[in-house]
Amino acid sequence: MCFDYKMKICLLLFALIVCATADKYSNKYDDVDVDRILQNGRVLTNYIKCMLDEGPCTTEGRELKKTLPDALSTGCSKCNEKQRITAEKVINYLRTKRPSDWERLSSKYDPTGQYQKRYETEVNKSVQS
Repeated sequence: MCFDYKMKICLLLFALIVCATADKYSNKYDDVDVDRILQNGRVLTNYIKCMLDEGPCTTEGRELKKTLPDALSTGCSKCNEKQRITAEKVINYLRTKRPSDWERLSSKYDPTGQYQKRYETEVNKSVQS
């Protein structure tokens, strides 16, 4: 459960390929057909390889890699609601359909588990409410 929220942030950015602005992440990619990306194994694998420094990146992939640390450190405070909802869809897909990629992304972007702990705390608060 705790991986859900850490990776929600990571994969939200992955799925939406957002770039940071002063107050919010760009909504430029909010209308991307995420289902289509998730169903295209080749495209999804290329993005994952980009994020893991195992393959070339598109312009969007480079933007994502630049934005991801900020999104993780701020708890996706610059994300809009649509981005959060889409992230959950991506997370659920990767957790169930590509668990090894899920683990590799988690290891790279949260090696100490600090974000995982923060999101676990937030989940517990929302469940108790």
